[in-house]
Amino acid sequence: MKTRLALALALALGTASPLFAADKAAAPKAAAAAKTAPMAADNPFAKPSTLPFQYPAFDKIKNSDYAPAFEAGMAEQVKEVDAIADNKDAATFDNTLVALERSGQLLTRVSTVFFNLSGTNTNDEMEKIQAEMAPKLSAHQDAIALNPKLFARVDALFQKRDQLGLDAESKRLVERYHTDFVRAGAKLNDADKAKLKAFNAELASLQTSFSQNLLKENNASALVVDTKEELKGLSDGAIATAAEAAKKRGLEGKYVITLQNTSGQPALAQLENRAVRERLQKASVGRASHGGEFDNRAIIAKVAKIRAERAALLGYPDHATYVLEDETAHTVKAVNDRLSQLAPAAVANAKKEAADMQALIDKEKGGFQLAAWDWSYYAEKVRTQKFNFDESQLRPYFEFDNVLVNGVFYAANKLYGISFKERKDLPVYQPDVRTFDVFDKDGKQLAIFIVDWYARDNKRGGAWMNEYVSQSGLFGTTPVVANHLNIPKPPKGEPTLLTFDEANTAFHEFGHALHGMFSNVKYPRFSGTSVPRDFVEYPSQVNEMWMTWPEIMKNYAKHYKTGEPIPQELVDKVLSAQKFNQGFATTEYLGAALLDQAYHQIKADQAPTADTVLAFEANALKKAGVDYAPVPPRYRSTYFSHILGGYSAGYYAYIWSEVLDADSVEWFKENGGLTRKNGDHFRDTLLSRGGSVDAMQLFRDFRGRDPDVKPLLERRGLTATAPAAK
Repeated sequence: MKTRLALALALALGTASPLFAADKAAAPKAAAAAKTAPMAADNPFAKPSTLPFQYPAFDKIKNSDYAPAFEAGMAEQVKEVDAIADNKDAATFDNTLVALERSGQLLTRVSTVFFNLSGTNTNDEMEKIQAEMAPKLSAHQDAIALNPKLFARVDALFQKRDQLGLDAESKRLVERYHTDFVRAGAKLNDADKAKLKAFNAELASLQTSFSQNLLKENNASALVVDTKEELKGLSDGAIATAAEAAKKRGLEGKYVITLQNTSGQPALAQLENRAVRERLQKASVGRASHGGEFDNRAIIAKVAKIRAERAALLGYPDHATYVLEDETAHTVKAVNDRLSQLAPAAVANAKKEAADMQALIDKEKGGFQLAAWDWSYYAEKVRTQKFNFDESQLRPYFEFDNVLVNGVFYAANKLYGISFKERKDLPVYQPDVRTFDVFDKDGKQLAIFIVDWYARDNKRGGAWMNEYVSQSGLFGTTPVVANHLNIPKPPKGEPTLLTFDEANTAFHEFGHALHGMFSNVKYPRFSGTSVPRDFVEYPSQVNEMWMTWPEIMKNYAKHYKTGEPIPQELVDKVLSAQKFNQGFATTEYLGAALLDQAYHQIKADQAPTADTVLAFEANALKKAGVDYAPVPPRYRSTYFSHILGGYSAGYYAYIWSEVLDADSVEWFKENGGLTRKNGDHFRDTLLSRGGSVDAMQLFRDFRGRDPDVKPLLERRGLTATAPAAK
């Protein structure tokens, strides 16, 4: 998934990314606060960084720099916006919309760095700053969005947009700003605007609390194991990592398995001790739901209620209707139809997979019924039986540098002609972080790329892309883009060997990075991945195809000790097994997507309380037909950070985007695969356009027609039929 901070007025309420949740941009309160906390002249955010491409001066940034820069940035933007709104001259495109695009540059600089680092390298002081700034930034954004004089100018331009003689991108900017303002509540009366501001401020605080609770709960819920024998089945490297994690916690002689943010945990596939598997699974799915200071049940209940109340205030029946209106799906019905059409086939396939595993358990005289903590372990056994290989055979061929340089970068070079050169002179915020100059096909530098792949206790779970600097013709800026994964760091001196899924994630996130690096638009509002949520995953999912493309795999999948390429026999087995366990994968994903919709398709009086959140979740899964105990949803309510931030009512976007992705993969195959001609076509018609053109029109420009769902159904081994996404 990609997280970025929109510039100026990206005002899609409740659809900001998790890191953007508190970056709700400008209020009179901010101006007042700035007077009490002046920003020093040498504050690193006071002026654009002098490093290449305005790369952040991480070595000069201190925690104490953030709050003064936030306060000064909000105050500065208030003055800029007031000057636009109070301008006595008639509204023009330049004195209103271009001026808005130019506003808030100081606030953008500090927000971008702070919220990116709060997700990747946070600390107690940053968490306090985030909690303090969240409601202020929400109020600041509301002050802009709900300024009647400012909206009057935007509305005047919108009404005569066809007579302004604008180019296509500029006209779209008028239309998008008008939509942003209306959806942010610009047409409400003063009393309702006051209610909206209160809702937004409380939501910003709740979202911050949720994410901070989850990070602490992940660390607190890590599984402590007393003996090495209990870890039988794990690799020596994984056991050493667990021992090191225990040592860091003062538990010398014990072992700690840290938790990833999904319900399933990687170690479940290898642990032979069923009791330990059960403890690990229960620790995972019970996070933030069992009382204590990090419990998120009350937060998710309040968020659901407030979002429903806010949607009603804005004239919508529910939050999902509000969100989906501005996505390519457009309607609740379209999303419900798609998910409900896929769910029965997915669950049926999962039950077939479970039957195979139960047969194996019975053959081994296990004496138990398959449970959620058994699935990954026995799925690997069945995979081994059916295809004669298991995941452990692959890892020696997926060494960190080989995957990155000879896989991810090599594929991009072959497809797009871009090249990479690592540099050591730029400051980084953590020693494991690496930086690369990216050069375009003509040799001109295209971007700076930041690689942050290792897991840390102060880094949020999952994988994502963000931008420290976005491309913009208006500002003449060039992208500084980062990818983040959560790969366990091995003990010193040991190689970093990735799983198949981790390698696939590296290709996926780099697809987001390409979307940001190839951006070629004028206005910041449209830069990079500024596209609908149910479209943003599409280009990154397409990039996954190159992971197993023969020419690419041959170049990077080499044994870390011998340098020997991965045997073709093993590759063939991997490819033939790609539909294996898709019933599970689709069911756990749909469970989360349907749960997301359940929280956001309700009215305020239907929202759960803290005490009924888990019952609400269970009922929602049962009603949707995905309440299959061996396959819990990929995220349960209390650690489902997507729906507290950027993917509220939008987690369906992955499967929606995959319709486009699967159809696009077919296009590449039909047209010769890995060629510069194909790469240039994808870049020119889609990746470079950002949000400057309607998303589905971009797909048509690339594909030549509307999307077809059949390739997706074939990929996932589903027999259900569904109409093409529109």
